[in-house]
Amino acid sequence: MKVSYLADPGNNIPGSFVYSFPLDIQVNEKILESVWHGPAPGDAPTLIFLHEGLGSVSMWKDFPQKLSQQTGCGALVYSRFGYGKSEKCELPRPLNFMHEEGLEVIPEIIARCGIQQYIIVGHSDGASIALIHAGSDYADKLLGILNEAPHVFCESLTISSIQKLRENFNSGNLRERLKKHHKNIDLTFNGWADVWLDDEFSKWNIESFLPRIKVPQLIIQGNDDEYGTLKQVETIVRHSVGSVKTCLLDNCGHSPHRDQQSKTLQVMTQFVRNLLVI
Repeated sequence: MKVSYLADPGNNIPGSFVYSFPLDIQVNEKILESVWHGPAPGDAPTLIFLHEGLGSVSMWKDFPQKLSQQTGCGALVYSRFGYGKSEKCELPRPLNFMHEEGLEVIPEIIARCGIQQYIIVGHSDGASIALIHAGSDYADKLLGILNEAPHVFCESLTISSIQKLRENFNSGNLRERLKKHHKNIDLTFNGWADVWLDDEFSKWNIESFLPRIKVPQLIIQGNDDEYGTLKQVETIVRHSVGSVKTCLLDNCGHSPHRDQQSKTLQVMTQFVRNLLVI
C-alpha cells in the first residue's frame, strides 16, 4: 500500500493522491479515485467527503474545494469502489455494503493517509456510512459530522423513487447523464439499485449506531426530498447522544449542496468554524 501525491499547480490544489489498497486481504490492490484539496493532514483537520448512492468525485463538482477554502480544512474526496474512476467492485454488493465502508474502508483510508483529526461530510448513502462510522469503535479522531439527506432505515418513499429511477435508467436519459461520471455505469447503477430494491433490504436499519455518536452533528434536509422523509432526521435527533443541529431547506430536494449550494455552504462553514473553536 502506498500513497503518492501528484502536484496539480494549475488548479492551486496542493495535490491529489491515488490510493491503492486491497478491499480483501486475499485479492490484489485496487485503485480508488481520489482528490485532495487544501492543507495537508498534519496542518489542519480533514474533511472527508462521502458521496451519494450514484455519486463520485466529479459529481461533487467544486463544492469540496469551496468548503475547504472557507473552513481552512483539508478535503479528501474519493469515489467508492464501483463508482467514478475507481476500480470495480464485485456484484452483487452485500446488503451490508454501507457497514463495510464505514467500519473497514474508512478506517483504512484514515490510517493510510495519515489523517489525524477529521470531519465527515456525507450525502445520502454517504451520510448513512458516516453515521455507521461515527457510532463505531474506529472514530476516536472524529470531530463532527455534516450530513445531507441521511438514511437510518428503509422507507417506502425511497423504494418507490429508486424504482422510478431504474425505469429512467433503462429507458430514459439517466444512463447517458451518468456515463460521464462513471467508467462502468451498468455496474455502478445496478450494484446500488439491486441492493435498495432487494426485499431483504427493507429491514435495513442503523438506529443502533446512533446512541454511540457523541460528536456534534449537522443535518441538512430538503423539504422536497424525494428519497426520504423528516422521520429520518427526527430519529437521528432522538437517539444521538451528542448535539444535533438541523437545517431544513425549502425549494430543495435530495441534494442540498446542488439545489441550495450557497445556503448549504454557509451553514456548513459556520458549523465547522464553531466546531473548531470548541
